[in-house]
Amino acid sequence: MKNSLLKTLTAFCVLLICAISLARISMPSQITEEHKTTDKKTAVIKTAASFRPYQDPKDLRAPFNWKKPSETKPYPKIKHLENDLTIRVSLKGNRVYILRNGKRIYTMIASAGLFKKGKSLTPVGTFKIKNDRGDSFYNPDLNEGANNWTSWDKQNVYLFHSVPTKNNGKYNVKEAEKLGVKPASHGCVRLSVPDSRWLVEKIPAGTKVIVKNN
Repeated sequence: MKNSLLKTLTAFCVLLICAISLARISMPSQITEEHKTTDKKTAVIKTAASFRPYQDPKDLRAPFNWKKPSETKPYPKIKHLENDLTIRVSLKGNRVYILRNGKRIYTMIASAGLFKKGKSLTPVGTFKIKNDRGDSFYNPDLNEGANNWTSWDKQNVYLFHSVPTKNNGKYNVKEAEKLGVKPASHGCVRLSVPDSRWLVEKIPAGTKVIVKNN
């Protein structure tokens, strides 16, 4: 009986030692896996909205429509030669904001210059609206034109204008559908057709234009 008990205890000890050994073998693997999981970097994908200095207003038209005003409310009334206005452009946010005394009064969907090597084709900085403006233009070098242009550059290189037109004067629908979604231009700031017309007719020369990436 003593031999039987001894054999049972011996077998139990052997099983216990095996179990402990197996546990030690598996533990580093589990720790390694946990460590790997902890060390994994979560990729943060920034959307255009994260670059905007203002949240989109509730009355911003949805879905976007390049044939209509950006907001469903009426355009703000602008006084003749009003000097407390600022036009704020967010290149990565695809928006143009009309500010009065620093307070936003209207939001426009927009598409400015394409980004190449991390830099927009639209220059950043502070500018002013010029007297130069018109109904339409066509650039044969780019095989592209636009309507309702307003200059904010001394050489009239950079403009606010409508979505682009083809050489036949018709709107380029493929390009127009990028409006408010992503940068798309050669450097000018594209707006919806009514927004660009309102800018031509209402915004006084001398109005400050601030262009930033965000």
